[in-house]
Amino acid sequence: MKLIFEESKSGRKSFNLPKLDVNLKNFPDELCRSELNLPEISELDLIRHFINLSRLNFSVDTQFYPLGSCTMKYNPKILEKASNIPEFLNLHPFLSILPDSINRCKGALELISDFQDILCEITGMDCATTSPMAGAHGELTGIMIISSYHKSKNSKRTKVIVPDSSHGTNPASASMVGYEVVTIPSNSEGEMDVDELKKHLDTDVAAVMMTCPNTLGLFEKNIKEISDLAHSVGALMYYDGANLNAIMGKVRPGDLGFDVIHVNVHKTFGTPHGGGGPGAGPVGVKKFLEDFLPIPRVKREDDSLVVVSNSDKSIGHVSSFFGNFAVILKAYLYIKLLGTDGIKYSAEMAVLNANYVMNRLKNYLKLPYDRTCMHECVFSLSEMAKKGASALDFAKFLIDRGFHPPTIYFPLIVKEAFMIEPTETESMETLDKFVDAIIDAVKLAEQNPEAFKEFPKTTVISRPDETKAAKDLIVKARL
Repeated sequence: MKLIFEESKSGRKSFNLPKLDVNLKNFPDELCRSELNLPEISELDLIRHFINLSRLNFSVDTQFYPLGSCTMKYNPKILEKASNIPEFLNLHPFLSILPDSINRCKGALELISDFQDILCEITGMDCATTSPMAGAHGELTGIMIISSYHKSKNSKRTKVIVPDSSHGTNPASASMVGYEVVTIPSNSEGEMDVDELKKHLDTDVAAVMMTCPNTLGLFEKNIKEISDLAHSVGALMYYDGANLNAIMGKVRPGDLGFDVIHVNVHKTFGTPHGGGGPGAGPVGVKKFLEDFLPIPRVKREDDSLVVVSNSDKSIGHVSSFFGNFAVILKAYLYIKLLGTDGIKYSAEMAVLNANYVMNRLKNYLKLPYDRTCMHECVFSLSEMAKKGASALDFAKFLIDRGFHPPTIYFPLIVKEAFMIEPTETESMETLDKFVDAIIDAVKLAEQNPEAFKEFPKTTVISRPDETKAAKDLIVKARL
């Protein structure tokens, strides 16, 4: 497909600019340009260019996204419409901190306060903040809160414990706050090895970071014992909310012993995700950590809303105002649309769909941990790779069958990992088509593995140099 600059023809244009009404008489000549190298194109050609460009991409609105460990569920379009209501869209957050102006934005503050209360109800926490702008930002905020808490106790702790199945952001967040990261191996059932954990738990440990269900899609059966062990040495429990979608409405992390949690609203509450944002990663904490939450923060006192702008123990500002309000608004409305029963039902359907896929495929692909999964299942394609078709080859094959590739090569503890997360929003017919395509890939791998080297055949670019594409990124055209 041509670049829009390559489609440019001199003299063509899509619109007419109004007559200039700014006096440029005193504008310095050296700051003025007589020509701009912009494409000249008709409105019709312009529309066709970008429509055709969009058709080259995958999206949840056009194809199935079985993207394990990074939920891509359908986002109701009414949420987009609601977030564009002018009374919300044009509201300036400064109104919340200007003297005597809080009543002019009371509706938005009520919404933030109500969302925080709902988040606490779902997660089992006592207080929350909407400030973090993404899930990983929420992780960093949570670890900063834990660090400030220990410092307030004059407790010099130096380590954070994570399992070897953790998301990469867990050790990254802990390291950024200055902690040494200790990794605990998983046992034969795919869970954190409690005996190994006991060897490393001491008063140097600030926190144990866990995802539950973990990134293998398995519920950590020993999570309460792990929480009790961590608390026995004064360490706190951090819940990575990336997989909350599987248990929301069924079990609350706060009831399992977790003290701090972040929630990826795009994975759990149906806000759009992709291209790096916009996002939101609200954080919830137990009551004893409330004073360490970032500012500003909306809080209800004596049935009145107040904006907390100063707090001696707070970790300070982590974003402007109250985070990404429009994203929080969509998450809030998603929860309201589903209601209590709907939240539970969506978790049940996410787990049911994952187990359906797992059970249909486990006779064709190696299943490292053969037990009931939660919202995602992880296969190993190591046997296929020996035949000449790797997890990457299977991913490329699926593109030609009209499916976005699932997560591959993660978690790192599974060789040739192939992780599938169907989410609750996909029908049985869609799941069957997807499973049938994978079974076809298995049969092809056994008969003619060399054929995989030519996939995908339906895309503009088939097999780019993956390392060069990542390390030598060029996002502009040389004209």
